[in-house]
Amino acid sequence: MAVIEVHGLSKAFRTYKKQPGFAGAIKGLFRRQYEQTLAVNEVSFKIEPGELVGFLGPNGAGKTTTLKMLAGLLYPTGGDARVLGYTPWERADGYRRQFALVLGQKNQLWWDLPARESLELNAKIYGIPADRFERTVAEMGELLAVKDKFNVSVRELSLGERMKMELIASLLHQPKVLFLDEPTIGLDVVSQQTVREFIRCHNAERRTTILLTSHYMADIQALCDRVIIIDHGKIFFDGRLSEIVDRFADFKLVTIQCEKANEFPPDHLNRYGEVVEKSAGAVTFKVKRDRVIAVCKSLLDDLPVADIDIQEVPIEDVIRRIFER
Repeated sequence: MAVIEVHGLSKAFRTYKKQPGFAGAIKGLFRRQYEQTLAVNEVSFKIEPGELVGFLGPNGAGKTTTLKMLAGLLYPTGGDARVLGYTPWERADGYRRQFALVLGQKNQLWWDLPARESLELNAKIYGIPADRFERTVAEMGELLAVKDKFNVSVRELSLGERMKMELIASLLHQPKVLFLDEPTIGLDVVSQQTVREFIRCHNAERRTTILLTSHYMADIQALCDRVIIIDHGKIFFDGRLSEIVDRFADFKLVTIQCEKANEFPPDHLNRYGEVVEKSAGAVTFKVKRDRVIAVCKSLLDDLPVADIDIQEVPIEDVIRRIFER
């Protein structure tokens, strides 16, 4: 049975449309004009127990709005959703004890207190026994390399250390569902890798169902087999990450190492495919998938090729083109 079931979920926001100038401001005092923005438009999907799913889309696509509805922070305009058998916006106590929401740009820890005191408060709220609390904090502190930072004031922690503490606070009560919204935003490369590895291990060991949004394709490639792409509030794609390349990139990149490659005339090189990069010793072609073998044979027959390399298009480039389109 699916842990998360979403059917036709929609959310519209009504915003005041101010008229320009002083006269417009005066008119607004007596007769206001409003416009409606559909942030989420009849979204439907299911997520099975233990899945780690990437939720992608450009800024303003509706990702965070969807997560907030599933967390019960927003009421939908239409549609329905069930998480762990609960309707999220009814905010049942049983549901609130089984999920966690981590917003990469929001803090849940007390800014002026040591992180450990906020964690102890969370433990009291969730009724976590002292021995389990100590064991969980020690284990997560070790995995996230912050075991020596628990008694440091939150305001004095680095951005990466604060995000790691936020993860510990969210997972302290061992939720069955975890919503992660940009958990690695602004972090350095080392912190990003540590957080990714922690999320992957936690998902594998605890079978926690995770819905992850991120603008870093490295996060998605490292963690998610399945992705859901949303744009303008609608689901654009729902499937395996590998299918995105097959469906939206019908070519491969063929690179040849060849002496004096930049001396070959463009008309000659364009016979093999679109030239995307050329240097003194190498040329990279964009070649249709069904022509790769034939083009490679022609290149080897026609040119003094020292080496040849065939690669898939980087997934971030494919996603970027989807968003632009």
